Amino acid sequence: QVQLVESGGGLVHAGESLRLSCIASGIDFRSVVMGWYRQAPGSQRELVAEITGGGATDYADSVMGRFTISADNAKNTVFLQMNCLKPEDTAVYSCRVNMWESFYWGRGTQVTVSS
Repeated sequence: QVQLVESGGGLVHAGESLRLSCIASGIDFRSVVMGWYRQAPGSQRELVAEITGGGATDYADSVMGRFTISADNAKNTVFLQMNCLKPEDTAVYSCRVNMWESFYWGRGTQVTVSS
């Protein structure tokens, strides 16, 4: 059974940093694509960043240069380092795994950035 559990969200001021973690069980990190998504109130969920089992990464333009996605395959954990946070980064951040075109989601963690 696939399970994803996010942690690391919180309330910070603009310009500060947060590091999100997503611990996954029931999957082989080397054969999946892991992604971080976010959804702000009144907005659609959007891709923030994703990483393949081989380490290739992709980022939304809005976070390029500020956020970094990484993975620890031995610990089945994917991270999202978020620097220079802005109020517009406020959202619920969720972890998603794409495993052979089957998708699984975590419950999400709230990130709030005050100005």
